[in-house]
Amino acid sequence: MTPSTAADAVAAAAAHVDAGTGSGDVGALLDRHGRVATDLRVSLTDRCNLRCQYCMPAEGLEWLPTDETLSDAEVVRLVRIAVQRLGVHQVRLTGGEPLLRRGLVGLVAEIAALRPRPQIAMTTNALGLARSAQALSDAGLDRVNVSLDTVRPDTFEHMTRRDRLADVVAGLEAAAAARLTPVKVNAVLMRGANEDQAGELLRWCLDRGYQLRIIEQMPLDAQHAWNREQMVTAAETLERLEAEFDLTPTGRLRGSAPAEEFLVDGGPATVGVIASVTRPFCGDCDRVRLTADGQVRNCLFAREESDLRAALRSGAGDDEIARRWQTAMWGKRPGHGIDDPRFLQPVRPMSAIGG
Repeated sequence: MTPSTAADAVAAAAAHVDAGTGSGDVGALLDRHGRVATDLRVSLTDRCNLRCQYCMPAEGLEWLPTDETLSDAEVVRLVRIAVQRLGVHQVRLTGGEPLLRRGLVGLVAEIAALRPRPQIAMTTNALGLARSAQALSDAGLDRVNVSLDTVRPDTFEHMTRRDRLADVVAGLEAAAAARLTPVKVNAVLMRGANEDQAGELLRWCLDRGYQLRIIEQMPLDAQHAWNREQMVTAAETLERLEAEFDLTPTGRLRGSAPAEEFLVDGGPATVGVIASVTRPFCGDCDRVRLTADGQVRNCLFAREESDLRAALRSGAGDDEIARRWQTAMWGKRPGHGIDDPRFLQPVRPMSAIGG
């Protein structure tokens, strides 16, 4: 974004937040740095059926009480406001594990029925996806990202504390068969666990037509045990991949997309590396998050939240909810600040925030 464009966006945002929106008007989720949020991440539950080491402890976490989570009608209403009044055009369903949400297929259908119709994606661990992929596709789900850090059964069980690799593989196959494409695989490398498996995982994905994205481990674990020195960096990942493959930049502008993409052995297949910590892309961020209990998070690493659930349940109209949402976005910081010595990890872990 050029300085003049950013200045114009900031001025428009300030006027918009001050004035609010009129009934039926389409506003924008702008922040004071000129960024516009058009990608909404909706956490449908904080529950998960894996216990990944970089996310939660072996014994799990205390889940949100059912009455504190948004109902189906509340989820759809907030998504409708985001799409029809605030300019959101991409919706990603997350968790926890979204497949654990009862009525998921119906929720997808209601979101797909909105006009304008948003693109609908889902991030999932794929346990149970083999049973629901076709129904989700028929309901309007466009594509999936599947979390998979290894294709070795022993490593999978070690990292997730569950012996469920076969179920994930079946879920991926069902997603491809249901045309939830491109099917993307999200992987996190952990030192001493799977850091030596990047090439193996990429070859496995290439053989099956999946798009691999390797993500730097972020400070979002419930245990608050993340350590910068122990994190496998994007540079290390690329070095390992380049020992086995010829990688060349695609030449496409990344824009707000988090992954730096590389052609593998001349293409057309690609691999993406997401350097959330060492090469942050905060300046181009277009995301906003809604937690399962109805809190707006303007940044994945924010320590503040804005409560939309209370407004919903107290009878607030769509205009009021849209204004509250815009105000929440206006306070977004310029970056996540992980490199700042004063950085504090969010109180909520990733499973409770939504990916």
